[in-house]
Amino acid sequence: MGCFACFDGGNREQRKEQDRLASAEARAKAAEAAQRRQEQFEKSAAGRAARAQLQAAAKQSTNSNKGEPALKWQMG
Repeated sequence: MGCFACFDGGNREQRKEQDRLASAEARAKAAEAAQRRQEQFEKSAAGRAARAQLQAAAKQSTNSNKGEPALKWQMG
């Protein structure tokens, strides 16, 4: 059977190209689905709460600590 391997060369290349196209299509569909999930999350109450929490944390980190050390040690 080893002598017939050379006759499958064109078919193997065609199969490889089909696999590549199928993979590219699957990646595109997965990216679209992820984008839809992200948009749905941002519109949901949990998404709005998460965004507000991130904004509050960012605001707090920029306003906090104004030259003071974050941790203060006390002796005693």
